[in-house]
Amino acid sequence: MAHDDAKLAELVRQMLLELGEDPEREGLLKTPDRVARALRFLNSGHETDPGEIIRGALFEEDYDEMVLVKDIELYSLCEHHMLPFHGRAHVGYIPKGKIVGLSKIPRIVEVFSRRLQVQERLTEQIAETLWEHLKLLRHHLHHARLLPRGPRHPERVPRPDPPQARLTAGCRRGRTRARGASGGPAPGN
Repeated sequence: MAHDDAKLAELVRQMLLELGEDPEREGLLKTPDRVARALRFLNSGHETDPGEIIRGALFEEDYDEMVLVKDIELYSLCEHHMLPFHGRAHVGYIPKGKIVGLSKIPRIVEVFSRRLQVQERLTEQIAETLWEHLKLLRHHLHHARLLPRGPRHPERVPRPDPPQARLTAGCRRGRTRARGASGGPAPGN
């Protein structure tokens, strides 16, 4: 699908007018183009096949200990308000004859983060991609310290210890189950 950045920039210009701003004032002259480029980047995850990332670094290995990649920074846009949210993902799996290069796991997180998202779907997409390509015995994905991204929470700052939100997905025998912070099912599960 061809992308038209000029059309997107014009939509941003129209949005500025609707908000009562003057897109011709000095500080806003280049804003429509900047926003168009930023939105393209923040939604560029659809242009990459996460399976291709894994297939390029998949190795047969007789290893059955936990593989864990922690503190993967993630930045995404909430699909409900198109406002940013960020957090850290911890991805672990127990291989079943195949491993993937460790540097590929953060890339998979990034691919799914660069889409309009909800935290639950982001978690499930990462988990399902690993499950599909690695045929795992078990895996665990945990997003911690996800900040509220609603329009009324701009003043919230993450506290060092208890995270604002947690989401965990466990997968066994091909079935994914997401759990909220309380350990119970996440909404929709």
